[in-house]
Amino acid sequence: MMKDCLDIMRREMTEVLEKNILPFWMNRMVDTAHGGFYGRVTGEDELMPEAVKGAVLNARILWTFAAVYRVLGKREYLDMANRAKRTLIDCFYDRVFGGIYWSVDFCGSPLDTKKQVYALGFALYGLSEYVRATGDEEALDYAVRLYECIEKYSHDLLRNGYWEAFTREWGDLQDMRLSDKDANERKTMNTHLHVLEAYANLCRVWRNERVEQSLRNVIRLFLDRIWNKETGHLGLFFDDEWTCKSCIISYGHEIEASWLVYEAALVLNDERLLAEVGDWVRIVAESAAEGLNKEGGMMYERRGKGGRIDGDCHWWVQAETVVGYLNLYQHWQDERALLRAFRCWEFIKKNLIDYKNGEWHWSVYADGRINTEDDKAGLWKCPYHNSRMCIEVIERFGCKYPGNQGI
Repeated sequence: MMKDCLDIMRREMTEVLEKNILPFWMNRMVDTAHGGFYGRVTGEDELMPEAVKGAVLNARILWTFAAVYRVLGKREYLDMANRAKRTLIDCFYDRVFGGIYWSVDFCGSPLDTKKQVYALGFALYGLSEYVRATGDEEALDYAVRLYECIEKYSHDLLRNGYWEAFTREWGDLQDMRLSDKDANERKTMNTHLHVLEAYANLCRVWRNERVEQSLRNVIRLFLDRIWNKETGHLGLFFDDEWTCKSCIISYGHEIEASWLVYEAALVLNDERLLAEVGDWVRIVAESAAEGLNKEGGMMYERRGKGGRIDGDCHWWVQAETVVGYLNLYQHWQDERALLRAFRCWEFIKKNLIDYKNGEWHWSVYADGRINTEDDKAGLWKCPYHNSRMCIEVIERFGCKYPGNQGI
């Protein structure tokens, strides 16, 4: 019965990936006038052709189409990945000071030139996935350059961890926040999470002792610094001394971290570390389950113990919830976790997929209304979380396709 349900889920996700998510980006987001990809489509499906173009959006497009080409082997996906790679290298890479600009204007000229380590991580993630799919030497060269920038400028050698952001010239930046809702702190769980996934992916294509040591270090930071053993939850914002400066619990980041940290440990192939991380994963995933609502969706966050719950169900949180609980089933045969993944997938199909216009809505409000106020595509709304969910299911549960399977 469980195998039959997984087969159905896999077929459904393959169809959603190829008929709902990817066509939106291929047919609506390619900027034929100025190159690269448009920067924004509103929640009401209005294209904004002169919108700012973000590094994170472009890097996530690169990762997505490199990954689907690696798994599905279709030429049209490689063409999109090629376009994203060229845009990232030619428009976003800073040839004077190194690193990645935060944004460019709609013509592709540098706009916000700060160095947000979160963006560098995603650029590294996308480039290394392109290397996995194609073996491309140029992409590997730029991936290594970004790794060296992160280690040179962001790594806190005294107290460990990675600082958030810098000026274009790698000087101190007064406002280091990713967005207005974030705390202005030197270190964050979110940036460390995406440095982790980037380093893990780089290790897959470039087995270098320094990168392996860096990856092992970030894993340890999650286990020893970011995770609160008393509450079972992850802290979000920290000062230089690793004092937690927030009481927010982000359910989506917790379930995402649970499987990404385990994936990173698998890349290192260290049995002792895998055993330790495995125990940690199950605790964190169970802590995140506090955010599941009665329909099977994962709520956004809670502000402190007994604090206000934001019951909105964001698209990315649902995608990570499915993967996180499938990860528990795959590695530890946790059937309750599998049921949670099934229920969340049903919630996604019912509430978030835009069957008429393509892609997914940003979120479902706690009262059940669809959110059309936030973007369908933009600086943060990208094809990465939902496409990755589909790809993870296809790869983890045995669906094989002809064509390029990567290197």
